[in-house]
Formats: sequence, structure tokens, C-alpha cells
Amino acid sequence: MIQVSNLKKTYNGTTVLNIQNLEIPKGQSFGLVGNNGAGKTTFFSLLLDLIQPTDGKITSNDIQINTSESWKVFTSSFIDETFLIGYLTPEEYFYFIGELRGWNKADVDSFLKNYEDFFNGEILNNKKYLRDLSKGNAKKAGIVGALIGNPEVVILDEPFANLDPTTQIRLKKIIKSLAEDKNTTVLVSSHDLQHTVEVSDRIVVLEKGDVVKDLIPTTETLKELEMFFSA
Repeated sequence: MIQVSNLKKTYNGTTVLNIQNLEIPKGQSFGLVGNNGAGKTTFFSLLLDLIQPTDGKITSNDIQINTSESWKVFTSSFIDETFLIGYLTPEEYFYFIGELRGWNKADVDSFLKNYEDFFNGEILNNKKYLRDLSKGNAKKAGIVGALIGNPEVVILDEPFANLDPTTQIRLKKIIKSLAEDKNTTVLVSSHDLQHTVEVSDRIVVLEKGDVVKDLIPTTETLKELEMFFSA
């Protein structure tokens, strides 16, 4: 579904991402890990056409990301709070996303009922703007907003950060549920190795912009990753 070919991104002569070939099949739950500066956010930014590649290309469903906007119809993401519209309430934001995805208010309301536990009474019906939410609650709103419309590709950058343990557990269940739908391709970038192993069918490790490991998780994968990053 997603094909990366000879992809390179440089800034002021410094290469921050260099992926020769990477294929992410439809329906795969794909985990991306690496230290700060490894290139994770750069890769996701290229996937979302937020920045332009220095060389190479990414295609999604045979659509080249930086030359067409057709991929946006089936792709959704939450990278950080800048993806939110701060002057809207969560309800207004969800309805806005729903309208973009062809859903009416009733569709959105029905969808949101599935996330009452995840919201934990802190998101809806509180008469707060998104800009006034805590980082954790803003993240909850952004993640659920990214799932409205049942997109085929879901991209989440550091989804577990700023969430309390209970919410992290609930989020893992949500991601696992998405991964069970083989029509949905899920890409998750995280510093949390254990959570990433638990929700991923495959894990790629980036180091200084290069792919250094490409793993199918087993019972030994967490230990392997811990040894790699502690070396």
C-alpha cells in the first residue's frame, strides 16, 4: 500500500532521512522507533506532504504523495496539537472532521459512543475549547478525530506520550482493534518500546535517518530492542 523509493531528506547539507526501499502492505500495523533525531517525525511529515523530499518518493495506493492530493481521501493522522483547531470545542472539532469525511452529526455522535471509556468524561460536554485542554486530553481528542470516517491509513506520532497509564492501556486496545481490520493500515511512532511491540505487526528501527532493523515481533523483540538502545 505504501511504497518508499530512494527517499532522502537533507537540511543544509545534512541528511536526516535516507530510506532506499520500504514497503508497508495494506492492513499492517507498523511501528517506528528510534532515538531523538532518528528521522521518525521527518518520515511521517513526508508521508503527509508537510515537507518535500530532497530526493525519491513515497506512494500510497499508487498515488505519489507530493504530486497529488488524492491520498488525503483515505488517510488520516494526528502528529501533535497543531493538528487541532484550538478555538473549537471538541464536539465542534469532531463534527468538522465528520463533515470533511462525509458524515453527519448523527454519524459522529454514534461513533463517539465507542470512545466514552477513552475520554473518561474529560472531553465531551465540558464547554471547553481544545486550546484549554491538558496535553493528554488534547491528544485524546486528536487521536479520536483521526479515526472519524474510517480512514484506510492512520498515522499516529507518539500517541502514548502525556497519557496516564489507564489511558495508555485503553489506547493500546484501540490500536489493536484497528490492526485487526485488515483494510486499515496503522503507522505508530513511539519512544515507548513496550507499547510499540504490543500494538505492532512489524517494527522498523531508524538510526540517524537509516533503517537499521526491520522486525516481525516475537517474545524476544522487546529484549532485542532494549539491548540495541542500551548499547
